[in-house]
Amino acid sequence: LYIFVLYFQVLKADYSSPWRGEQQMYKLDIGWPKNPEYFTGQTFCVAVDSLHGLVYVGQRGDNVPKVLVFSEEGYFLSSWNDTVEMPHGIFVWNTATGSSVWITDVGTGKYGHTVKQYTPLGKLVQVLGTPGNAGSSLIPLQFDQPAEIFVEETGEIYVVDGDGGMNNRLLKLSNDYKEIWLTGTNGSGIGQFKIPHSVTVDAFGRVWVADRGNKRIQVFDKVTGEWLGSWTGCFSEDGPYSVRFTADYKYLIVAQLNINQLAILAAPPIGAIGDCVMVHSVQLADETKPHLVDVDMRSGAIYVAEIGAQQVQKYVPL
Repeated sequence: LYIFVLYFQVLKADYSSPWRGEQQMYKLDIGWPKNPEYFTGQTFCVAVDSLHGLVYVGQRGDNVPKVLVFSEEGYFLSSWNDTVEMPHGIFVWNTATGSSVWITDVGTGKYGHTVKQYTPLGKLVQVLGTPGNAGSSLIPLQFDQPAEIFVEETGEIYVVDGDGGMNNRLLKLSNDYKEIWLTGTNGSGIGQFKIPHSVTVDAFGRVWVADRGNKRIQVFDKVTGEWLGSWTGCFSEDGPYSVRFTADYKYLIVAQLNINQLAILAAPPIGAIGDCVMVHSVQLADETKPHLVDVDMRSGAIYVAEIGAQQVQKYVPL
């Protein structure tokens, strides 16, 4: 049954776009993972360590390991569980001296409402926020259900804080965890958020946020935090849950959980944000519920964490 569900997930083109003549862009890797039996909880998030060929998966559930580690070929390597309560977002940060794994924890127990840094083997290195205490938007490092984190090579950090909690904001921190800028309140106006759910940075100095509850993507200047524009036209059916760029920064991959779809949008180069254009879409099986995605910046593969299917799937570029 597992293989059949995977096999019949089909790739479709959005023929209303100007790219209608383009060929299919991705296909499902039905051989990934080799060990699907290790998915024992709800898979909420996935992060790729492109440098070392590793894939980290965050899952939830009682008495299940919260972090699973696979090879890019799909073999299960290890798991760890310490000090992770309810993982929501996960990100791998590579530097010249080593790698670390950042996790946003939306739990309400003694480990929750935090953003945490781990070694690749799961040793806790750094905690941002006060564990167990939901924060107010008045205090920069006091989180309330932080949704996702993105860390640049410089160590500068972007956090979207607001997976349904009091805070609805985008926060930029320096590599020594000081506030550089903070923007956003609860609302639907320019620069406001309703569940800012995912964040990524492009090669042109722009920060992209999946403003899930408002069914739009908002874009900000990474230096100043200034609002640059927003996209709403592609999300009438369902809001964006996840935002990640392809390795060449030509496209933005967006997960839409309620319609079981990955939207592939044309990314604007330097200049005006303009309107969103859907180039293709990947239609997943019913009730798959894609939550967050990540892209291998070396191979171009897309990994999709699916809450409904309780698995991670890999799509490879054609």
